[in-house]
Amino acid sequence: MTTPQDLDDRFRESLGALPEPERRRDPAAPVRDGSTLTGRQLLALFDAQVNSRQLDLAGRWLHSFDEGYHTVGSAGHEANAAVAAALRPTDPALLHHRSGAFYGIRAAQAAGEFPGPAAGTSAAGTSAAGTSAAGTSAAGTSAAGTPAAGPAAPTSGDIGPAADGGGADPAHAGRPAGAGLLDSDGTGLSGGGQPTTRSASTVTAAYRVGADGVTEAVGTDPVDSATAAIDAAGRQPAIEAAASADAPAGDPAAAAPPGDDPASFTGDAYAAAARDVLRGMVASAQEPIAGGRHKAFGRADLAVVPTTAVAATHLPRAVGLGLALERLRRVEAAGRRGDEPALRSPWPRDAIVVCSFGDASVNHAGATAALNTAGWYDHTGLRIPVLFVCEDNGLGVSVRSPEGWVERALRSRPGVRYFAADGEDPVDTYAVAAEAAAWVRRHRRPAVLHLRTVRLMGHAGDDVETTYRSAAEIAADEARDPVLATARLLVEAGVAGGEELLTRYDERGWQVRRIAEEVLEEPKLGTVAEVVAPLAPRRPSRVAAVVAEVAARAVGSAAGARVEAFGGKLPELAGPLTLAQSINAALTDGMLAYPGMAVFGQDVAARGGAHGVTRGLRERFGAARVFDTVLDETSVLGLGLGAGLAGLLPVPEIPHLAYLHHAEDQLRGEAATMQFRSQGAFRNPMVLRVPGLAYRESSGGHVPHDNSVAVLRDVPGLVIAVPARPDDAAPLLRTCLAAAAVDGTVSVFLEPTALYHVRDLYEPGDGEWLGRYAEPGGWAAGHVPIGRARVYGVGSAEDVTILTFGNGVRMSLRAAATLADEGVGTRVVDLRWLAPLPVADLLREASATGRVLVVDETRRSGGVAEGIIATLVDGGFVGAVRRVAGVDAFVPLGPAARTVLVSEEAITEGARTLLAR
Repeated sequence: MTTPQDLDDRFRESLGALPEPERRRDPAAPVRDGSTLTGRQLLALFDAQVNSRQLDLAGRWLHSFDEGYHTVGSAGHEANAAVAAALRPTDPALLHHRSGAFYGIRAAQAAGEFPGPAAGTSAAGTSAAGTSAAGTSAAGTSAAGTPAAGPAAPTSGDIGPAADGGGADPAHAGRPAGAGLLDSDGTGLSGGGQPTTRSASTVTAAYRVGADGVTEAVGTDPVDSATAAIDAAGRQPAIEAAASADAPAGDPAAAAPPGDDPASFTGDAYAAAARDVLRGMVASAQEPIAGGRHKAFGRADLAVVPTTAVAATHLPRAVGLGLALERLRRVEAAGRRGDEPALRSPWPRDAIVVCSFGDASVNHAGATAALNTAGWYDHTGLRIPVLFVCEDNGLGVSVRSPEGWVERALRSRPGVRYFAADGEDPVDTYAVAAEAAAWVRRHRRPAVLHLRTVRLMGHAGDDVETTYRSAAEIAADEARDPVLATARLLVEAGVAGGEELLTRYDERGWQVRRIAEEVLEEPKLGTVAEVVAPLAPRRPSRVAAVVAEVAARAVGSAAGARVEAFGGKLPELAGPLTLAQSINAALTDGMLAYPGMAVFGQDVAARGGAHGVTRGLRERFGAARVFDTVLDETSVLGLGLGAGLAGLLPVPEIPHLAYLHHAEDQLRGEAATMQFRSQGAFRNPMVLRVPGLAYRESSGGHVPHDNSVAVLRDVPGLVIAVPARPDDAAPLLRTCLAAAAVDGTVSVFLEPTALYHVRDLYEPGDGEWLGRYAEPGGWAAGHVPIGRARVYGVGSAEDVTILTFGNGVRMSLRAAATLADEGVGTRVVDLRWLAPLPVADLLREASATGRVLVVDETRRSGGVAEGIIATLVDGGFVGAVRRVAGVDAFVPLGPAARTVLVSEEAITEGARTLLAR
């Protein structure tokens, strides 16, 4: 196998063997005829590649004595430096773990240290013959294999298909209404949103040049930085992304060169980038994005969004971000309406999204969902400016990608344009990447860049690749080393000689090694408080204030719009409402309060959702804000994650709780971890509506009756609200929306489908399950903070306490009425929040009677009751406790469902047994 020492020795030997150039050439000139890449730029690429290679060697060195905790390196993938150079430092980038060279270039670009192009050229020049976008693509190519000519991107008032040589889009005329975040009139949401990122002045780390001349990170307080002032609408200032939103659309590499002498490039930005990466490897608390909590490429001021890099789980978010950026771009062009706050993108209006992944990830559900959804939207005529970059080294750890499979899989994606480049040729890679980026930027449409790479030193850590690769295969990859290829081209172009490049390599190596030794001495996270600080910030007073401000606007400046939205029939004047009606009214008020709010999912627009709860919303707010999506839960959540990252307030719907399991990692691994792994620099506020739980009449089977919430309660920081009563639904939803705006909270609003249309409680026709919708003047007084329960007293309320939620509330109140006839007084406590549990309320109400019956409509194993009882024990409760819970089984069809679900009779009998002790 190739050890770090072998790789270093062979590379140094190869560099030393390179000759001096036959003649020196102007470093400002192109390195090859027909290319726009200059000698100065190529040398900068070499420095970034060397910096990345030395980081890999340092990572393995650290790991050798158990100080390097992350060893997935970039060796062999350094061609992505040229991809970064073809982009702008303000293009949001979601990168996989082999992106060291990309990150270095991005840091140099942002610092103004990456040199500009040759005079009179542009980055999107002609690529090497026969390699640019070879073959056909969904958008169409010319006979020569290059993209056919096309007009400029559509104007803000035109969202029709771009006539770019691919012919008319026959599907556009039949585009489904509300198929995305943009309407056919070029407008979208009508005001401000909830930006998710801090301003560039308050990113998690500032940078200064130390006494030794090395740029180093100086940490700021991540919690304080994340708590920027909220304005009247509950929004946080958006990141400026190191550039004005109106930045000129010049060459992506344009910057003042550091000097005519290529050796004058000092690479301070590379040193800073190396310090970032090394801090991540050693879990330093001073690492600028995650503070030692997670190893990822990320920095807010570089527009690099940290990812989990688990295969392709970040790709659906990239699609959502692209759709949101395009939507914000058009809203900004349309201008503000009335006195509504302006929506503003955290990134420039012409920014594109770039996301990278490996060849094996092509087969992952996340990649399939993302590429399919991007193409689906393109087919409908909507635009998603996303550049997918597939870095193909032919291996997924030890599993080979079948020859030709990746190219065939990527080429066949409808609506996603295909480009290809060989990472062994930096000129070709740069040219094709620039061409692809320019195409996406111009047409606002998705494309994929298939970049052929190699993998050196195995997958990671102690991977012994000789167990699954032959010596000949390994040697063949070593011969295609992209860094050595760049060095050879520098010599051929007359820019530098072998000895000079070897000196640069060694000097960079010593610099990286010295930084590695320095970061070893930096502090690590050492307390629970330090670790969890950015996980899920809670500022209940701020949330309450936003609810009050929203209420004030509803009776003030927004009163007329509110009357219009409700068609003159305000819900507070409509009499008692059902649970479904109350949620619908609260969603309407939320859309009025938060101009960045969008409701979307499967069937939510024309049909009004699987249960009719969103009926009428599209007519009230338009197809730009209420729209149907592709029927894929991963993509629905990905759209929400991207929209939240862009500063909007997404409210997606998954039609059944059972369907959430198809995509739960988008909630667990992507949504809930964002603030944790970025110290609040990035966030993705979201309120996910999920109809679920059991007891729904005339519908059976385990899909519409899924009663499992264990996977949700296990997610750190996730808020789970379960409204049982109509008069609770609106306050809970208002709290979730305000928490998303203030703290970036990710909430699941779990709606009991069986209670949607229930009207009666005790007797047919009593109407006691209906509830009045509070007028805005009462919203502040009726505010329900996260983690506060509701208590009902039945009879004397002194004998037994029932702790329950959802359908259990109605059943428990009915059981309590039966017990009251027997002289038993009951306290029925509606948890309302399954995460975090209302601990103080539970302990208080349990202690009031000394007898607790937990009524849990989920299952005995992994059910909510387990957490409640553990909370009572941890809180010192010493009374009697009993539980009634569902059976560990899926819910069967028809009347058999009653055999596995909790019943009123079981609740009554459980209370009697408890009292008999």
